[in-house]
Amino acid sequence: MWAGAIAIGIAKASSVLLALLTVGVVAIVVRTKSENAPWARSFQWSLKIGIWVIAIRTFTGILIGVPSAGRTLFTIPQIPLPTWMPGIRIGGVVTAERLIATAHDGIMLAAIIALLGAAASLASPHRLLRSLPVMVYEFGVAVVIATSVLPQLVTSSARIREAQRLRGQNNRGLQGWRRLALPLLEDALARSLDLAAAMDARGYGFSRKRSKYRANSWRIAEYILCVSAVVAVLYPFLAVAIAVIALVAVPSQKVIAQEVEVIA
Repeated sequence: MWAGAIAIGIAKASSVLLALLTVGVVAIVVRTKSENAPWARSFQWSLKIGIWVIAIRTFTGILIGVPSAGRTLFTIPQIPLPTWMPGIRIGGVVTAERLIATAHDGIMLAAIIALLGAAASLASPHRLLRSLPVMVYEFGVAVVIATSVLPQLVTSSARIREAQRLRGQNNRGLQGWRRLALPLLEDALARSLDLAAAMDARGYGFSRKRSKYRANSWRIAEYILCVSAVVAVLYPFLAVAIAVIALVAVPSQKVIAQEVEVIA
């Protein structure tokens, strides 16, 4: 809720400076509050994905687009298109206004991806499932499985690369990605089969009455954080302040994980 509300807020504000400041504060929150777990690396990968999004969006905006007036920066060869595609061109004159607009869109999209990656880094999937009410539990299971795909892929990728490095294989460049793709696919398929077998063994979907083992109740700090996040939707310019609140209000996930281990 915190990350989603801030993402909506910066999308409404449509300010690159606000988006960059918010992502910077959120990076500090992830650095100080996340625990040492596979899903904690989701934010780093979301930043890498965001950089690729900015690069691809800027490249396609330069190469493909509609003519726009403004100060001409450079001209690239134009490819003629059929008459049934009016207003669209490949190549041609690239203006400063067109380049700024495409870069702006890419940065805003990358900031939203980074915020979602921060949510995946800070929220333990196991604690999230225990906090969900019964009426949305099945939906929550699907969401948790979907959001945990990236951390699991990151962990599998690191393990496969380490095994290849120990065998003396070169895991850099295009050849390295080709050697990584097939083992990563096999590991993902095996993990999905294990998950299906585990859910079937536990009778998932057999009854709507769900028991809880040490129900995970919300803390006052979590209520404060979620309520304050709604302010970012109403007043987007406060998104940075809402992100800073997490540094004070939210306890470290490392401390929570230690408390859970002590209780267990």
